Amino acid sequence: MPQPPADPTEAIAGSLKAQRLARGWSLAELAARSGVSKAMISKIERAEASPTATVLGKLSGAFGLSLSALLALAEDQGGERLSRRAAQPVWQDPETGYRRRVVSPRGERGPGGIELLEIELPPGAEVPYPAAAFAFQRQLILVTEGVLQFDEGAQRHRLAAGDCLQLGAPADCRFVNTGKRSCRYLVVLARR
Repeated sequence: MPQPPADPTEAIAGSLKAQRLARGWSLAELAARSGVSKAMISKIERAEASPTATVLGKLSGAFGLSLSALLALAEDQGGERLSRRAAQPVWQDPETGYRRRVVSPRGERGPGGIELLEIELPPGAEVPYPAAAFAFQRQLILVTEGVLQFDEGAQRHRLAAGDCLQLGAPADCRFVNTGKRSCRYLVVLARR
């Protein structure tokens, strides 16, 4: 029977610290590169705070990684080809309630792989990401339930169930659920 994923806060803490130390960066240097305070980075690395999606987007951009790649590094990278729902890693933004499930088998994730994510965005939730979080990947968004407002730079897209959008050049983006029920969508990522 599949084991549930490890505590995501601790896994993210270890991955973040490992990435920072591998580059020889101090907390101050990562703070300067990401725009995230030194105190917040320290709390995240000690697993005393669960980072928001926005903070993770800034940190991943500073490392030159996609958000998915940073989170994938926090997970065990086996060569599995089957991904059972009970074993799929789930991360929830403590601020917005945004839930991100990695659907892809572990063997597919990482450099050169294609990733499939399932996202649930609660009513009224808004998640911004800097352009740096999109610089290393191509991305498709397919809405499966509800309506998603997706701001891509100055362009606004309104996506309903069944609508699929291919992102353009990296730009600051914002995912918004203006509806009264949760919005669910799939994201397909491929490294550029």
